[in-house]
Amino acid sequence: MAHKFDPQVKYAKSHEWVRMEGDVAVIGVSDYAQHLLSDVVYVELPEVGDTLTRGESLGTVESVKAAEDAYAPISGEVVEVNTELEDNPEWINEDPYGKAWLVKVTPSDADELDDLMDAATYEKFVAEEEEKGGH
Repeated sequence: MAHKFDPQVKYAKSHEWVRMEGDVAVIGVSDYAQHLLSDVVYVELPEVGDTLTRGESLGTVESVKAAEDAYAPISGEVVEVNTELEDNPEWINEDPYGKAWLVKVTPSDADELDDLMDAATYEKFVAEEEEKGGH
C-alpha cells in the first residue's frame, strides 16, 4: 500500500504530524493513520486554551472500525481547533495533510520538534510497522 508522506511536516511514532506555520504548530494525523482507521465518522478535539502535553491524548478519532486517541506530538497551548471536522470527519480520510488538520498550538518547547521524524525517516518507520503486521 502506497501512503502519502508530506515532506513539509515532522512525524511522531504515534502517527501524528506537525507543520510549523510561523510561530504556530499545525497538528494532524498521517495518511498511514487514517488508512489504519478506515472510514472516519467522528472526531473529538480539545478546546482553545487547553494545554497539550507531548505524548498525551489530544482527542479521539473514531472510525467504523475503532476509536483511537490522537496524541500530541509536541507540548503547547491550543490556539485554534478545526471545528469543521465535526461536520466533515471524512476529511481525515480525504485530505489528512490539508483541510483535515486537528489543532493549532503555540509550542511551549520548540526543541521537541527535533525529536520528531522527517518524512523519509517516517516512511521507513511505516514500512517497518507494516512488515511487523500493523501499528
